Amino acid sequence: MKYQAKRKALILLADGTIFYGKAVGDKEGTAFGEVCFNTGMTGYQEIFTDPSYFGQLMVTTNAHIGNYGATHEEVESDGVKIAGLICKNFSYEYSRPEADFSLLEFLDANGLFAISDVDTRALVSYIRDNGAMNAVISTRVEELDALKKELQAIPSMEGLELASSVSTREPYFVGEPEAEFRIAALDIGIKKNILRNLAKRGAYIQVFPHDTSFEALEAWNPDGYFISNGPGDPEPLKDAIGVARRIIEADKPLFGICLGHQVIALANGVSTYKMHHGHRGINHPVMNLLTGKGEITSQNHGFAVNREETEAHPGLEITHLHLNDQTVAGIRMKDRNVFSVQYHPEASPGPHDAEYLFDQFFENIRKSTAKDTAV
Repeated sequence: MKYQAKRKALILLADGTIFYGKAVGDKEGTAFGEVCFNTGMTGYQEIFTDPSYFGQLMVTTNAHIGNYGATHEEVESDGVKIAGLICKNFSYEYSRPEADFSLLEFLDANGLFAISDVDTRALVSYIRDNGAMNAVISTRVEELDALKKELQAIPSMEGLELASSVSTREPYFVGEPEAEFRIAALDIGIKKNILRNLAKRGAYIQVFPHDTSFEALEAWNPDGYFISNGPGDPEPLKDAIGVARRIIEADKPLFGICLGHQVIALANGVSTYKMHHGHRGINHPVMNLLTGKGEITSQNHGFAVNREETEAHPGLEITHLHLNDQTVAGIRMKDRNVFSVQYHPEASPGPHDAEYLFDQFFENIRKSTAKDTAV
């Protein structure tokens, strides 16, 4: 069935600024969250299902969204995780033969409210100038006062713990039991493609809930530990920070991605901070300071690790820097088998420059295993 967006809708920002659009599918709806934008030209289904985006209203800068439909395969979790979608042109029809259904059907099945026909260039420019902030998208265009009051009640992303909202409730396994390595993965918002990348390199992974203790992880006798990506502010994640600290004290191989990277920094006493508008896209340039090579990376984060504190820390070394703003994009511990990156080496719609990090993790495990055997 063909649709044409007709029902008027708006975007109301926390500072009172308003942008107008139309409801996708001509539906009534309202959604709240922190407004942010992603500059990726492809990969919208991965973006929408990435747990790291939980609680956020996503603005897509690509002019056309939905033109290649949606599939059962291109999801990173058990469903849509963004709070709402804001785009310029929404394609109700798709042209990719491999697609299983239209994007509208996918969003409807997941109960997501979306608006289109928005001047996204103007909106993104405004966010870049004024910073990410809470917002509401709604078809209640005549109820501005009520929407403003409801918006004021939405908590700020700063200080907000969201990992518990997206983490698994029960442990589960990925990979083959007879695989070479056993990995304990702490799920604070893990993506499926991270697990696929670990499994295809010879890992049998047990994925644990966000509040699992170090003792429970250790009881599985893993060869290495992994702390995942995820949404929200890292500082409230006291359980995960404590687990990371225990893994470090035990001198076990540890790898962290995105929120996991921030958790590892906090476990070392280095603070994090909320960025002005974050990094979200699939073309972010990063310099590997260990090799001198540049990498084009996929990124999705609104918080970052304090660079000055990292440089002053005697046990830490910065391994990667974001070339646009010189923020910390990777660290490693000098006397421990621990490293982490702020970006996503597994991101399937983006470049593959950073996939070597998974290989590095397993090389670290092999070296650790050899050292333990020698002892």
